[in-house]
Amino acid sequence: MELEQRVADLERRLAALEGTQRTGPRIDGSDFWALNGLKDQLSEAGAADGGVLYTGSVRLPTGERYDWQMAALTEDLLEDDRTTAAESFAALGHPVRLRLLREILGGRRTAAELAALDEVGTTGQIYHHLRQLTATGWLHTTGRGRYEVPPGRVVPLLVAVATTRP
Repeated sequence: MELEQRVADLERRLAALEGTQRTGPRIDGSDFWALNGLKDQLSEAGAADGGVLYTGSVRLPTGERYDWQMAALTEDLLEDDRTTAAESFAALGHPVRLRLLREILGGRRTAAELAALDEVGTTGQIYHHLRQLTATGWLHTTGRGRYEVPPGRVVPLLVAVATTRP
């Protein structure tokens, strides 16, 4: 391994230990290019309490492409009713449901294709999980026994999964 690569690996590991790891590629030469852009927008809007931004440009194994972003003010997030958020997170809180979502994003769209997978349970259990995911908006039906992650939920789903990484 070249010295430059070893130093870069050490810097990345040190940043992770310090909690300052860069979370994306440098586009404008800044480690926090997205954060700096958000701060500029919040300043222009007079949002003293700040806000959050999440965004993504995703191409799934099926070839589908999704570009998406969402910003929210801190005060709005802290004042919202958390019942819907709790239900949405609860639906994601089961490993089989996360697996089903991954498989659907990967192109397995029918209940029959999902039932053929190992370690996802019985057909009845699969339908229970699919109903939970549909009721909370992580899935919708596109026909009899066919499911997809709605376009506006693809990036948020991947963001939710990304937040669980150490």
